Amino acid sequence: MEDKAKGRMKEAAGAATGDEEKKAEGRAQQRKGQAGEEASQRAKTRQTEKEAKEAERERDRQRRKDKGPLGGITDPLTGR
Repeated sequence: MEDKAKGRMKEAAGAATGDEEKKAEGRAQQRKGQAGEEASQRAKTRQTEKEAKEAERERDRQRRKDKGPLGGITDPLTGR
């Protein structure tokens, strides 16, 4: 985020002074900032997917445990 803001300032300063090199440097810094944000978001997404997968595993484990060793088969006479 910081790189994008600095890049915008450089680009604006370059535009105000007519310095094409400064404008290009500002645009490059903005792209660098955007790439960093996208990488960070991908990392967050991977972590969230990993946590969701683990939660599903735990849910399935608990369901198997709740069914008992016979897989949820009950005695029709006693209901147990």
